[in-house]
Amino acid sequence: MHLVNWNVNGIRSIIKKDFLKDVKEMDPDILCFQETKAAVEEVRSALELLPGYHVYINSSKARKGYSGTAILSKEEPIQVTYDMGLEEHDQEGRVITAEYPTFFLVTVYTPNSGEGLARLDYRERWDKEFTEYLNWLTRRKPVIACGDFNVAHQAIDIARPKENYNKSAGYTQREIDGFTRLLESGFIDTFRRFYPEEVKYTYWNYLFNARAKNTGWRIDYFLVSESIIDKVKDAAIYNQYLGSDHCPVALRIEL
Repeated sequence: MHLVNWNVNGIRSIIKKDFLKDVKEMDPDILCFQETKAAVEEVRSALELLPGYHVYINSSKARKGYSGTAILSKEEPIQVTYDMGLEEHDQEGRVITAEYPTFFLVTVYTPNSGEGLARLDYRERWDKEFTEYLNWLTRRKPVIACGDFNVAHQAIDIARPKENYNKSAGYTQREIDGFTRLLESGFIDTFRRFYPEEVKYTYWNYLFNARAKNTGWRIDYFLVSESIIDKVKDAAIYNQYLGSDHCPVALRIEL
């Protein structure tokens, strides 16, 4: 199976670029999006241009044109659920879970800690409760969790670690610790497992021409339950695809 995850930074915007050609070229069995930034029907209308997939959409209830996730799957899942069943965390369309015969797939758009780290306390609660949610699923079946986790886990995952440490959302010790605890609870960062020394990023800030300079962050991940790491054949970062301030990440797995 070939799984692809992409923070599209607005589905209505990216659809006007080379997006359809890029998806056809990647040809994933399952495709997950974050930051669709549109209502359910608007996302569905845009994704009609990608035939052959079952489409599942979660949009923000709190703010229109904000956040949002989607899963496109060639195989119809057994069941799809939205959010985590926690009112505080279920307002912004950030989680979709698809159940397949041998695994759960969860796509997530983790909250950003915000300007001046204004949402860092909330983010810390999210990290704890999302970890608990994944572990609850794991008690039933192995889990593949993908998405924009909004954290560079190690210095190798960010172009300017010293300048950003404990100053920028996505690279504070509290966020790093939250991601570490998630991994320690029984998950593997697949890209780092396959490529322990490779410097490769998945996000570049538009404002500073960061992509041209490759001043980036690796904040988009495929995580898998430890019990299925031997089924993973490869993990990849497809930084040749443009159209968003993030690039797609991918997983090849035999399940």
